[in-house]
Amino acid sequence: MTFSIVGFDPKEKEWGIAVQSKFLGVGAVVPFAKAGVGAVATQSYANTSYGPRALQLMEEGKTAEEALEIITKDDPEKELRQVGLLDAMGNPATFTGEGCYNWAGGMTGPHFAAQGNILVDEKTVQAMGQTFISTEGSLAERLLASLNAGQSAGGDSRGQQSAALLVVKEAGGYGGFNDRYIDLRVDDHPEPITELIRIYHLQQLYFAPSKADRVAAIEGAVKEQLVRELVRLTYLEAGKGDEQLLKALTAYIHTENFEAREQEAGKIDLDVLDYMKKQ
Repeated sequence: MTFSIVGFDPKEKEWGIAVQSKFLGVGAVVPFAKAGVGAVATQSYANTSYGPRALQLMEEGKTAEEALEIITKDDPEKELRQVGLLDAMGNPATFTGEGCYNWAGGMTGPHFAAQGNILVDEKTVQAMGQTFISTEGSLAERLLASLNAGQSAGGDSRGQQSAALLVVKEAGGYGGFNDRYIDLRVDDHPEPITELIRIYHLQQLYFAPSKADRVAAIEGAVKEQLVRELVRLTYLEAGKGDEQLLKALTAYIHTENFEAREQEAGKIDLDVLDYMKKQ
């Protein structure tokens, strides 16, 4: 009841998984990844031990193919399983047991493994693979585009319910304390991929660093807009001076958790201002 894609970005050293399923909370079952080691998607009567076992094997130096052979060979129900994985070098492997419900299958290509079961047909997996190869952007954006393309090509024959995106990179997590660079889940939604893409853009707004060309001085039209929005949002009283304006902006940024986009006094990230306008 699931389709997924596992991907690797050799430049940024990121590993990730995007997945959708007619299943509650698929993000709690399918994706496993560790920076510098690899990524795993385990599904179709998922054996959740596949994730940590494959990661351990790959951390010990096994390739994705070698790890796949080891984790499946002694599983008495392996023919009901489906799994895709990438190792530290981005080498892919995928497995679909003969007992998986049709349509079921997978494909691999440069730095990706795509797989799915109980799909409308093979076009879902093909669309994911082709989209991953042809799409520009970050690993997260390529994975999401691939997942969306898979849904558009047919997707899970039973429908949609949940989706997840996990991307890891060394010290990529909040504060640099772990490798969970992006870890987002939509557990129950009529259009989970659309919702996952929406919250991904929010995640980028909150935690991605400001772009230099989007930082502006608080003057002229920018200042007029900022004053108007802060007054509307009740952070500032009309007619107050620059000192109160800067205090109000700081209060807004800290309340809304935009510390990652906070600028030196007298400047603002225009993406924050645009967000204000939409509230």
